[in-house]
Amino acid sequence: MDDTTKNQIAPATPTAAPAGVAANFSNDPRGDRRGAMGGNRRPPSRRPERSGRERIKPEFDTKIINIRRVTRVAAGGRRFSFSVAVVSGDRKGKVGVGLGKAGDTSLAIDKATRDAKKNMIKVALLPTMSIPHAIEAKYSSAVVTMMPAKGRGVVAGSAVRNVIELAGIKDVVAKLRSGSKNKLNIARATITALSMISKTGKPARFVNRVSSREAAPVSNSK
Repeated sequence: MDDTTKNQIAPATPTAAPAGVAANFSNDPRGDRRGAMGGNRRPPSRRPERSGRERIKPEFDTKIINIRRVTRVAAGGRRFSFSVAVVSGDRKGKVGVGLGKAGDTSLAIDKATRDAKKNMIKVALLPTMSIPHAIEAKYSSAVVTMMPAKGRGVVAGSAVRNVIELAGIKDVVAKLRSGSKNKLNIARATITALSMISKTGKPARFVNRVSSREAAPVSNSK
């Protein structure tokens, strides 16, 4: 047998792996690639680069105070929808209450938010973000009383607290004077009370008394 035939029959010797690369002779077709990467480590994933745009903070904060499912009886049967009551405010003196109804919850929330922004009021607060005097208001069967309390923070509950916090009011004590559990009526009673705050720092009834006295001067004739 000549040398040419011996070279054709001799098995091929495996080539040595280059320095720094682990050899992998498994049957896995990905063996060469994993060996080149150094064992079973996966190549680092590339995260998408974040754009320079930042999320814009909304002007008004919104909080849902009540959500319920309502039913309307039609000719074809019952039709269900959602009723949502929200409170919106900028925590700087502006606050409003809105109501929205729709077949979808998200759509009802959007309607209620737009209604709250439409009916928003500007509260006449002191530089310390507190109310200047005690106030009391009634809406439907809900009666709310609020008075300033320096150094006590916000002492309130139910929907009154939500309205006070979103309006940015501090150091105030609120009390429900009725047994009403309707959060929408309680929130609207709170809005009514805040709208009664006098810019002069005195209760509205006291201002009316003063104006009536000045309107009718007293004669000194005997």
